[in-house]
Order: sequence, then C-alpha cells, then structure tokens
Amino acid sequence: MTKPAYAKPLPELTVPMKPYWEGLRQRRVMIQVCEDCGRFRFPAASVCPQCLSDESHWEQVSGKGRLVSVATFHKAYWPSFAADIPYSVIQVELDVGVNVYSNWFGSPPAHAAEGTPVVAQFEPVSDDITLLKFQLTE
Repeated sequence: MTKPAYAKPLPELTVPMKPYWEGLRQRRVMIQVCEDCGRFRFPAASVCPQCLSDESHWEQVSGKGRLVSVATFHKAYWPSFAADIPYSVIQVELDVGVNVYSNWFGSPPAHAAEGTPVVAQFEPVSDDITLLKFQLTE
C-alpha cells in the first residue's frame, strides 16, 4: 500500500540549509557553527552574528534540549491542519544554545512546563523531507 502524499506545507530546501535537511533525513540534528568563535547558530547564516566571521561548518548535536514555550492553535490557518485542531507549536532550546520551532512527536504530553527536558525525534514526510519533532525525555 502506498503512503498518501503529505498535504501540509513543506519547507523550502535552500542551499544554506541543505546540511540541516540532509542531516534530518539521516536522523541526525546538524547545526551550523562559527569557525572563529565557536558559536552555534540556527537558521544558517553567511556571517556569524557574534563575531562577523564568514567561516563556518556544520556539527551533529545531541538533539536534546529544553522546552521554552508552547502555543496551542485552535484555528486552522491552512486547510491541511484542520484535522489536527487543536495542535501545538513548540519552541525548544537545544543544549548547544540555539532555538528551534517544531511540534510534538505523537500525542502532545498532558503537562509540559517551561524547562522540561525534550529529545529530538524524526518524522519522514516525503522522499526529501524529514521533520524534526520532539518528545519529553523519558
């Protein structure tokens, strides 16, 4: 049986973010790092906001972090989200200090407070795209 096509909006696969998306497809969280000051940054940028260096590389990080905030949507701003109402968008600070926005993996937890430890999960939605999602650390 063929898996139905993913109907929700998908991210653009831009050149600067290519290592991030390739990493997710391989079930790895890759984050850009400044060669000069060592600061992690996300999303990718051509210049470090800390020291203005234009030298960088990508490193695999643990995918562990802490919940910063949760916003619960009660309206479908895109028709493809109507079946998910209500759904949550979460902000996570990864252990390396960068913030990412995502969703819960599977069912949202009943209680998740600011600072709650979370861990990355990977949801393949097409041949090219795997989404980064999170669940509470067990």
